[in-house]
Amino acid sequence: MATIDVARGTQEVQSAASSGAASGLVSRVYKFLSGIPSWILWIIVIVWTTPTLSLFVNSFRGREDQRSSVFWSTRPSELTMDNYSTVWNSQAAGGLKEGFVNSFAIAIPATIIPIAIAAFAAYAFAWIDFKGRELTFIGLVSLLAIPNQVALLPLLQTFAGGAHQTLPFTEKTITIIPDLGLQGTSNAVWLSHTGFALPFAVFLLHNYMKSLPGDIFESARIDGADHFTIFWRLVLPLSIPVLAAFAIFQFLWTWNDFLIATTMLGSAGGGSTPLTVRIAALVGEFGRNEHLLTAGAFVMSAVPLLVFFALQKYFVRGLLAGSVKG
Repeated sequence: MATIDVARGTQEVQSAASSGAASGLVSRVYKFLSGIPSWILWIIVIVWTTPTLSLFVNSFRGREDQRSSVFWSTRPSELTMDNYSTVWNSQAAGGLKEGFVNSFAIAIPATIIPIAIAAFAAYAFAWIDFKGRELTFIGLVSLLAIPNQVALLPLLQTFAGGAHQTLPFTEKTITIIPDLGLQGTSNAVWLSHTGFALPFAVFLLHNYMKSLPGDIFESARIDGADHFTIFWRLVLPLSIPVLAAFAIFQFLWTWNDFLIATTMLGSAGGGSTPLTVRIAALVGEFGRNEHLLTAGAFVMSAVPLLVFFALQKYFVRGLLAGSVKG
């Protein structure tokens, strides 16, 4: 017994020492970051924003002015709204006005549907004890390690002709997913974004919901509330910060996407192409209109900026989701 007590005491001392070392490291890092002079931070801000400022100034300059001189030597006489007028009235790839509608048609369902599905799944993983919960959660989160680009061609083949499997030794082919005719439509794009977003959404929402105090759920169960009532009346209102933070991330990723839209719709894409594809088409053959890209980028960035500023009060709180227990 004395030997066991000594071993336990040794383990407690080692645990306390490791915990103290970790907290000491955190304290040193915090003190170091806190001691950085504010003028250094301002220099970083200036360096970080200089490319954006350059794009903004050049968006008001003509093609020859952009090529002949740098943006800080711009004279007031060079500034013009011609680039924005050309971009807004351009019919490249169908025009930007229709591109706005198509981008909304992709970004809105690709944001709302993952949140709706992931919220239910995250609550189940966090507060419902079912068989295989840990293994299923680990498998789902492991999908974050798979690059999205790996799944693009199989997804495109599925959208183009469905998914079929030939059974070994029987020469019979079964249809797993029928051909739904999704190739070349905006449905293929937002369905792809939904599938790619679900693992991260479940992981983020699970960490936040797991950190909620369990006492309120126990009190609700004593009062006769079932899981759906607890989820709808308690969990969702308490999870608004993390839901808003994920909505910002997902909307920005979807709105600014070029690769998935081009893969699923093609470079032409008919009338379903979003803004990113249409702005890229503004360049024209041999890059003759590359000066229009600066104006097109700022036209496209208007909506993400509005979304970010509308939900910014939830942004930082959502970033810290699940980082503090209790």
